[in-house]
Amino acid sequence: MTQWVYGFGGGSADGDASMKNLLGGKGANLAEMSSLGLPVPPGFTVTTEACNHYYAQGQTYPADLTEQVKAGLAKVESIVGKTFGDASNPLLVSVRSGARASMPGMMDTVLNLGLNDETVEGLAALSGDRRFAFDSYRRFITMYSNVVLGLGHDHFEEVLDDHKDRLGVTVDTDLSAKDWEKVVADYKQVVERNLGHAFPQDPHDQLWGAVGAVFTSWMNDRAKFYRRMHDIPESWGTAVNIQSMVFGNMGETSATGVAFTRNPSTGEAKLYGEFLINAQGEDVVAGIRTPQSLTRA
Repeated sequence: MTQWVYGFGGGSADGDASMKNLLGGKGANLAEMSSLGLPVPPGFTVTTEACNHYYAQGQTYPADLTEQVKAGLAKVESIVGKTFGDASNPLLVSVRSGARASMPGMMDTVLNLGLNDETVEGLAALSGDRRFAFDSYRRFITMYSNVVLGLGHDHFEEVLDDHKDRLGVTVDTDLSAKDWEKVVADYKQVVERNLGHAFPQDPHDQLWGAVGAVFTSWMNDRAKFYRRMHDIPESWGTAVNIQSMVFGNMGETSATGVAFTRNPSTGEAKLYGEFLINAQGEDVVAGIRTPQSLTRA
């Protein structure tokens, strides 16, 4: 039986840094760091071979991939003590692309996957922070609708801007828990109005939708253009990394950011990077708030 899924986390991993062709750069390095004992959030990688099978077989998954993903999820659940889709103690995951050659910004990512009308209540109770839970849910609806369902960000930005105008605030962090609950309700209406169906509530359906979207993004126009510019073969495919969520938007003691061991502009061998407090990765990309420098922290 072909192994399509390679786990990592809890101080061990099925792969290592030498397996970039199979696990992609991100997956191979996550496996290596986990084996070294670094505190890597647990997860698993769906291989580049699964991606190539997906395209070779008319965008269908390998027959035994479902069971391997189920086993991968079960292992993550056992490490973190949460259950995917459980209403009171939900495991939430990120789904990210990971080609063997770095292709920054070219392919798709989904965060906070597993949230729905029930699990958001579980997240609120577990965290003791209803505002954080519904902020995470509205982010997920926006990202999933864009990446998987093909509904543009502008539909949701218009709704959010209307709410902020009505409340007389300018930044997202000024919205309360009740405000975010109203935004979530309006976002779900946006999906139904534009697509003719409700936002998906089954976490397993959400997961497979996201995996398919990452595979599909390997062949989107911007990825094709990037590959041509950098001589990256189409046949390489992309891996998919599914990983337990770590939240940068849980308040003033949480953050998101990026770090380099060298300055990428000058090559100077000094720590370089930036971060945003109480945010998730897309906030950095969107440029709505100005990140702080790591060297000033």
